[in-house]
Amino acid sequence: MPTDSQQPLQHARSQLTRLIEDIKVHGKQDNLVPNLEQLLKQLDSLTEHDHLTGAYNRRTLLSYLDSELARSYRTGHTFTLAVISIDGLELILEQHGQAVAKQVLQMVAKEALTMLRTLDSFGRVAANEFAIIMPTTWLDQSLKAIARLKQRVSQCDWNAVAPGLQISFCTGLTTNAIKDTPDIMLQRATQALQLAKAKGKDSITDIEAPLPEYRPEEDE
Repeated sequence: MPTDSQQPLQHARSQLTRLIEDIKVHGKQDNLVPNLEQLLKQLDSLTEHDHLTGAYNRRTLLSYLDSELARSYRTGHTFTLAVISIDGLELILEQHGQAVAKQVLQMVAKEALTMLRTLDSFGRVAANEFAIIMPTTWLDQSLKAIARLKQRVSQCDWNAVAPGLQISFCTGLTTNAIKDTPDIMLQRATQALQLAKAKGKDSITDIEAPLPEYRPEEDE
């Protein structure tokens, strides 16, 4: 599933080229600083967000996950990582075309960004996968959050997107462990997602990292 990441980048490049040409031709440019600041904001957004859905991109999401792991290590607070995948998106692409598949991704992301808390982080980590970082959230609480998101997605007017269209998603969940890195935690959540997919549409599976091996000599 393409992300159309080149389109906004080309637009920003075009704006910068016109700005440079104006300066060369006229020797000065009205509102030069505000125009450059606005262009810089656009470029910053491009480096942090997935253009298609408005969610964070994978690199940004992993950066937030790294920060949350560090914070959790300091405070001892548990948090949850969820990875979700829209059921049958490849079939939707084949049956209805790319425009509908893109709209599905956009609508699911919109519902997630609307429903999630301001302290949560939501990103697109693969073509058909989103990840949600839920700070200070135990597994049972994150299950309730995913259930609310499932309900919101199911209540969307999918028939207006394509006749007879119904959308659901599978979810893999995990909580942080003492020796986690962003990649390890994401891999564990993705493994849980694969197990959920194996159970069928609209399924949820969680995997918690094993507890550290107890060594009596460490207590001596």
